[in-house]
Amino acid sequence: MKSFILYCSLFFIYAFIGWLMEVCFTFITDHKLVNRGFLIGPLCPIYGHGCLLILLFLKKFADEPITLFFMAMLICSLLEYFTSYLLEKIFKARWWDYSNRKFNINGRICLETLIPFGILGLLIVLIINPFFTKLLNRIPFSILTIICSILIVIYIADNIISFIVVKSVRKEIKTVEKDYTEEISKRVKEKISHKGFFYRRLIKAFPDIKTPKEILLDIRSNINKKLKQK
Repeated sequence: MKSFILYCSLFFIYAFIGWLMEVCFTFITDHKLVNRGFLIGPLCPIYGHGCLLILLFLKKFADEPITLFFMAMLICSLLEYFTSYLLEKIFKARWWDYSNRKFNINGRICLETLIPFGILGLLIVLIINPFFTKLLNRIPFSILTIICSILIVIYIADNIISFIVVKSVRKEIKTVEKDYTEEISKRVKEKISHKGFFYRRLIKAFPDIKTPKEILLDIRSNINKKLKQK
């Protein structure tokens, strides 16, 4: 039970740090504050899951930094790839796309993001996690259990609400896709933006959302450009 509460606490910490990193990166690049991620609250679960996977499988490589670096890259890239794949299959939309970046695999992952994953893995295992683990161990177990239980309830509620919002986005995508135009994503965003705050937040969090039809159009356009260059 103690291990469960500890890992749950670490999940929320890393999910929050991941959200904070995404917000800061967006602010630096776009000069505006955006609540990144699917959830309404300040959490990016993919970071929480990624960090827990690193801790569960890679702590034994703490004395082998090079191995740790590449294994962290592998685990995080697999997580990002299959998360992208599952989200696309479930909601019929590509929520991020690296097709325009070099050394990408199906637009789901790219070398540009893999290297930071490796560095992050090193920092988590060697520096960050020991610090947070010591900090959490200083908190009385009963208090930590109460805090963690409250966060779990809020997290579940947030997931339910966010799922309902994203599910309605899927309906909008299906409606617009019937037109088969090159501005599918733009029209989806316009439709959703009139629905309310939670829907507009989702569009701001994922400005590059694409439907499968538009992804195919992008691929065809890139192929045509390469053929013309030859």
